[in-house]
This record gives sequence, structure tokens and C-alpha cells, in this order.
Amino acid sequence: MFESVTSLALESALDGLAMRQRAIANNVANVNTPGFHARRVDFEDSLSRSIANGNGRNSATTSTSLEPTRLDGSNVNLDTETLSNIDTVLRFQFAAQAASGPLNAIRTALRSN
Repeated sequence: MFESVTSLALESALDGLAMRQRAIANNVANVNTPGFHARRVDFEDSLSRSIANGNGRNSATTSTSLEPTRLDGSNVNLDTETLSNIDTVLRFQFAAQAASGPLNAIRTALRSN
């Protein structure tokens, strides 16, 4: 039960979202660092392919953003990072709630006896 495609996919999604959250925090921390290039974390497409192949396990990848740079050579955009942060937090909350569902059902079943 705990090694189902769904549970593995949720675990992979939570790992990817946590990695994205760390990348966003690092990007924001370096918003005024000349020459700093933002990092992006991608996992959704490869996770979809993994699920389609019957395996929910997946690893996120980090890449350097190719967005245009400012005059100081940095390409961190605070608006983009803020929106990405909000999206990531909401996705993480949804995935965490979905992942806790089976455990809550087991907990409820154990209490009713």
C-alpha cells in the first residue's frame, strides 16, 4: 500500500516542490547579487512520464534560468519569484494533504476498534 504509484508520485512531487522552494529562496536572497542567474527546478513533465510508465518515483532537476539579464548581469525577477513561491506553496499544501489521506484513514480505522 505504501509503495503504490500514487504514494511514490506524491513523495516525488513533495521532494521536487521542496527543492523548488529552496531554489526560490536562494534566488530571492541573491536578487541584488551582480551576475547571479536564477535557478529553476523542473520535475512535472518527467513525473508525468514516470507515472504513465507505472512508476511514480522521479527526481527533480535544477537548471539555470535563461531569462534576460539586467544591466548588472543578474536575471532574478522578484515578481516572478514571488508568484512562483505562491504557486509552489499551494501545490505543496495540496500534495501534502493528498499524501496524508491514507495515513489518516489508517489512523481512523485503528481508533475505531
